[in-house]
Amino acid sequence: MSRPQKRHRSHGDTLINTRQALLEAVLELINRDKSFDGISLREVTREIGITPGAFYRHFPDMDSLGLELVTSSFSTLRTMLITVRANPIPEELIIRRSVETFITYVRAHRRQFQFISREAFGGVAVIRNAINDEFKQLEVELASDLARLVSSDNWSEEDLQMLASLMIGSMIQIVTQQLMGRPRGEDDAELIQKAEKQLRLIALGANAWHSSGSKNES
Repeated sequence: MSRPQKRHRSHGDTLINTRQALLEAVLELINRDKSFDGISLREVTREIGITPGAFYRHFPDMDSLGLELVTSSFSTLRTMLITVRANPIPEELIIRRSVETFITYVRAHRRQFQFISREAFGGVAVIRNAINDEFKQLEVELASDLARLVSSDNWSEEDLQMLASLMIGSMIQIVTQQLMGRPRGEDDAELIQKAEKQLRLIALGANAWHSSGSKNES
């Protein structure tokens, strides 16, 4: 009877797995009510059982690790929202689908969103600035989509950006204040309905808006 062969993980796989483990360790420590600037490199390495020296094979410092967390946290959300808005669905369903997608994302990536929502006003400037830049990029992408839904005679590019900012800010506020404190799956339908209603109220006001200097301004 032949002996079963051992499966060996390649050096490259080990590096990738350790790098991901470091990211997960930070999220776990933040989940224990720590802020990013309150987490030490030694705490992170102790969490996954490697030496502090091994950390530097993956990141030059803690700020670099935090910046990768920011990028990875937003990339999935951005892709999901772009896909929703790109799909050929009735205009009246775009808001609801976007709300459902956002809440589904937060449920599936709770620790990443907790990191984002906390560090957006945190003590590490480079992380805070990176998060704000990501939110601005979300606003730019949403404003571009909104431009196809409103009259160019009534809206300037600056005001479309303002509308996008209001919509994203509204969603962030609802999710931060209500979703994060709810057990998984507890009455999400009610929360989706509330978020959708709030965005529709913003959209209703937007329908009557005329940018300063627009063609239709009296």
